[in-house]
Amino acid sequence: MAAPKTGAPRAALIADTALDLLAERGMRGLTHRAVDEAAGLPQGSTSNHARTRLALLEAAVQRLAEREAQVLTPEEMPAPGTDVVAAGLALALHRYLTRQPQLMVARYELALEATRRPELRAFYDEAGRRFREPITALLRAAGSADPERHTLSLVAWCEGVMFSCAAGSFHASAPTHEELTLGMNELLAGMLDHR
Repeated sequence: MAAPKTGAPRAALIADTALDLLAERGMRGLTHRAVDEAAGLPQGSTSNHARTRLALLEAAVQRLAEREAQVLTPEEMPAPGTDVVAAGLALALHRYLTRQPQLMVARYELALEATRRPELRAFYDEAGRRFREPITALLRAAGSADPERHTLSLVAWCEGVMFSCAAGSFHASAPTHEELTLGMNELLAGMLDHR
């Protein structure tokens, strides 16, 4: 596990360490004590910040969304042309696959836990909504006749690529930006009939 940044605010340090532990040890390895030890904090620091396990998981989901936004959000919104949208989305996906592979593992740990905890599910779904809405807006601007349904297809394709590269049979190497762009263009061509 990478050493946490000691200059980070305590809340971010705790949440980042929780994500690292989820990626390294899985859900069973995430405890308040383990976060204290891995973060180099005095015993009890994590429980002072997040009193319950659910509060710790919610902090991890929130921090995951913040860190994913840093990786996935382009500096500027692409123009609505299909090629530009495909290239921009493929670039964001490639950055995530190559720069933050441990975040994907933590993400799947949290997603599975959310299936067992309705109170975490609501928190997790809200974080996901913040990523879906801009994609729906891009697809609408690009001429999608059914942007909500197309968002589901696009997100499902991206999720499938991420899972295959994080834990599936393609874990040994991520696709190149060019390969992802080609796949994204093929997917978008089926959605947008004006290409």
